[in-house]
Amino acid sequence: MRRILILGSTGSIGTQALDVIRANPARFEVVGLAAGRDRAGVAAQAAEFGVEHTALGAVEAEQLVRDVEADVVLNGITGSVGLGPTLAALEAGRTLALANKESLIVGGDLVTKIAQPGQIVPVDSEHSAIAQALRSGEPGEVRRLVLTASGGPFRGRSRDELASVTPAQALAHPTWDMGRVVTTNSATLVNKGLEVIEAHLLFDVPYDEIDVVVHPQSIVHSMVEFVDGSTIAQASPPDMRLPISLGLDWPHRVAGVGAPLDWTTATAWTFEPLDDEAFPAVRLAKQVGGAGGTYPAVFNAANEQAVDAFHDGKLSFPGIVETVAAIVDEHEAPGELTRETLADAEAWARDAADRAIAAR
Repeated sequence: MRRILILGSTGSIGTQALDVIRANPARFEVVGLAAGRDRAGVAAQAAEFGVEHTALGAVEAEQLVRDVEADVVLNGITGSVGLGPTLAALEAGRTLALANKESLIVGGDLVTKIAQPGQIVPVDSEHSAIAQALRSGEPGEVRRLVLTASGGPFRGRSRDELASVTPAQALAHPTWDMGRVVTTNSATLVNKGLEVIEAHLLFDVPYDEIDVVVHPQSIVHSMVEFVDGSTIAQASPPDMRLPISLGLDWPHRVAGVGAPLDWTTATAWTFEPLDDEAFPAVRLAKQVGGAGGTYPAVFNAANEQAVDAFHDGKLSFPGIVETVAAIVDEHEAPGELTRETLADAEAWARDAADRAIAAR
């Protein structure tokens, strides 16, 4: 029986995790729940699963992690506010099932320096796929990681054609049902850029050995290429319950958590190179990740402001990444990376992005 603490319990990741746990009551026990603001939602979940310990907001969630005995902390909080709970889980020696990619990307060395080998289990479908594929070889046998991207709703469009797209069109993702920021990030491919940084930090693979390929069907979730020319891919229908279940009980698999592929029906999987000119976010993210320090925090914070501005009609779709690039270029990193310097850098980036947007 694994004791599970779920942060972001009323969001997409949290509710799907509870689906997995509900179907496997002899395998998992929920010992704590934290949500952002949905007091009624988390209360209803606590009543169903018999949970005594609950929290609202990231500050309370961080304290909950420190106070409650758990084997696994599933961090499904959205945004860089998840950094505190991520650090708390690692410091407490819990296994961290990480869906909150921003806390790793923004925290960088703060997170990786305290994480023990194997303590962080990725829940993103791409990184879960890589973790599964890496079990096919030794670290020294890896040639490169290949993250797949659906290409979002604007796959195949030129940079000029992207200038007129609307927020409603950006939210029409062809595969996944996600929140406004993540869905928009998938359309700009900022999300894939963040995932490249995450892959580097999780698997200690250099940026020039991490590639992105467009795979519209979203069946192959990512691949690992080995030095002998073999490529191991993880394939499954797009359902987050599979990587969530692995996060809850890594490296063991939970039977029946997802439907397998139907091999009796003819189908085709396609792969296309990423268009860096129309979608420069991945290239920018590699530069930001290579710079390290507070640069990823600035990248993430400026992007969140730009996404809001796009949805408020203050910025064009290409203007999102253009704004982020300008703020990253303007940033001067402090000498030491701490939670305080990260918070200061994020605040600066949000203010600088707002000023840049207003001046456009």
